[in-house]
Order: sequence, then structure tokens, then C-alpha cells
Amino acid sequence: MKQKIVMKVYMHCQKCRTKALEVVAGTNGVNFVGIEGEGKENVVVIGDGVDTVKLAKCLRKKVGPTDVISVAEVKGN
Repeated sequence: MKQKIVMKVYMHCQKCRTKALEVVAGTNGVNFVGIEGEGKENVVVIGDGVDTVKLAKCLRKKVGPTDVISVAEVKGN
């Protein structure tokens, strides 16, 4: 099942954003990673079989406080 996960990660500089993207991109099953939001604080992950809890724990450990905003199934392709 392909899913879209949106997480709010408290990142205060470009180095933190880069680290967050590296952590997420290294996770098994991830197809797309992006940053969005007004203050560039939301990390969007689209992938197949991604464990949301493990991903959030890893981001908390390596980057900073992380909140899971939404997990939704991606319909279509």
C-alpha cells in the first residue's frame, strides 16, 4: 500500500533540513521526499510500506522534535 506521510519536524537551519531529508531518504520503501509548509517545517514522504513510527523515532533522535501530522493512502498509480 502506497502512503503519504506528513510530519512536522522542528528544523531551525538549512543543515537541519538537509539532515532530515537524508534520514528520510535512507529509509526502506521511500519513493519521494519533500519539504513544504510556510516555514519549511513539514516533511512529506511518499512510499510503499514505510513504518511511520520508526521514521518519526529516527527523526527525533537525529534531527529534533517530530510530530506526525497525517498518514493517508495514495490512490492511483
